[in-house]
Amino acid sequence: MQPLTKEETHAFLDSRPSWIILTTIGRDGFPHTVPIGYFRLGDDIYIGCRTGTQKLKNIERSPNVSALVESGSSMQDIKGAMIQGTATIITEPQEFLRLSREAARLRGAPEDQWPTEPRPGAAYIRIQPKKYITWDYAKQ
Repeated sequence: MQPLTKEETHAFLDSRPSWIILTTIGRDGFPHTVPIGYFRLGDDIYIGCRTGTQKLKNIERSPNVSALVESGSSMQDIKGAMIQGTATIITEPQEFLRLSREAARLRGAPEDQWPTEPRPGAAYIRIQPKKYITWDYAKQ
């Protein structure tokens, strides 16, 4: 098993732009873990969600989060990236709209189908990575 380089980690994250497992810390001190959609811009990970959710309440209390993407079905092809970082909540309408348009672009939506207004009751979580823990069992 070998770790991934930063470039390999970015390529892996970009190849799986569907679900990431996000862990925040609840008020009771226990981890709160949910699968949620994501995309990457630069080093940062962006996650769209509704306002008022438990994950946002947890981030408001403690911005330290962990996120996990993995693939594989046997010990020979397991690959993954765990990202530990600091989360911020984005609700400012113009920044939210910019990110929504980036998400549509990355999904391959035609430009005439990109959002033109921010979605009410929605937010983005930005994770600024502090540490990557990666593995690739196919790299021996």
